[in-house]
Amino acid sequence: MKSNHVYYDFKKSRERIDAIINSSDNVYEEVEKIPSRDKLTYTNGYYVTKTSCLFIDIRSSTQLPQKYRRPTLAKIYRSYISECVAIINGNSNCAEVNIHGACVWGIFDAQYKTQIDSVFSTAAELSSIIDTLNCKYKRINVEPIKVGIGMDFGRVLMIKAGYNGSGLNDVVWMGDVVNYARKLCSYGNKNFGDREMMVASDLYQNLNEHNKGLLAWNNSRYCYHGNVVMTDMENWLVENNCK
Repeated sequence: MKSNHVYYDFKKSRERIDAIINSSDNVYEEVEKIPSRDKLTYTNGYYVTKTSCLFIDIRSSTQLPQKYRRPTLAKIYRSYISECVAIINGNSNCAEVNIHGACVWGIFDAQYKTQIDSVFSTAAELSSIIDTLNCKYKRINVEPIKVGIGMDFGRVLMIKAGYNGSGLNDVVWMGDVVNYARKLCSYGNKNFGDREMMVASDLYQNLNEHNKGLLAWNNSRYCYHGNVVMTDMENWLVENNCK
């Protein structure tokens, strides 16, 4: 949110706090499908019971500023974020895309198993685009980047948060599904035995048999993991001598 420097009024601040903390618990409706953000106010919210969450983050991204000059660093981040956002946004079930530093993540409708499989396919596309980026980076003397990808399925709380009356606000997503997907993302490619993609058991159980067969159980992380890519994207890499 870009600042607009609206003067802070302590009296109005107290009034806003009271309006929020004294609001009825009944204004938090439980739904299966992610509603339009236009339905959100500063005093209501939605418990969305069937969602999927996907995170992707660069491993050891804090070391990149020590390795590369700022123009090169900007090229790495811009290209990586651009294509991760494009892939996540391209999933028709995606409701929101968010960027936090080198972390890109999305919230998806997941009422049906086909929707959950589509999130899994999006994760495979992300894996393949990292291979493509590394092919391109090699041409400008940038070392390959590694990422972790984490996914979970479950329930989230969707609220509108910000500064009422200022125009500064955003949708905030909270709950175990977001927290756990982020945690699983941090495990991807972390140690020798950790594969790139980490999948929570709840999401795994809703995948089709083919997709389940691409994953294995990770005893140390208590989740499923795998290195899964999109065949057509990987074929381009082979054809262009990137693999």
